[in-house]
Amino acid sequence: MVKPKRWLYAGLAALALGEIAIPRLLAPEKAHFWFEDLPAWGAIYGLVSCVAIIVISKLLGKLWLTRREDYYDS
Repeated sequence: MVKPKRWLYAGLAALALGEIAIPRLLAPEKAHFWFEDLPAWGAIYGLVSCVAIIVISKLLGKLWLTRREDYYDS
């Protein structure tokens, strides 16, 4: 019996390969910029953007939004 974890990894690998192969087969038009032709550009851009949003929001919360522990004590 194959473990469900292996099926999950196989499915993720198939999705990643599809992300690279299918746009090249279905979209023969030229991209506007050179980096748009890189394989899996959309996935990489989305991942980096999400990580940047998380890191920047954590920094904003730590540096600007948090108050001292005794802020409400008078």
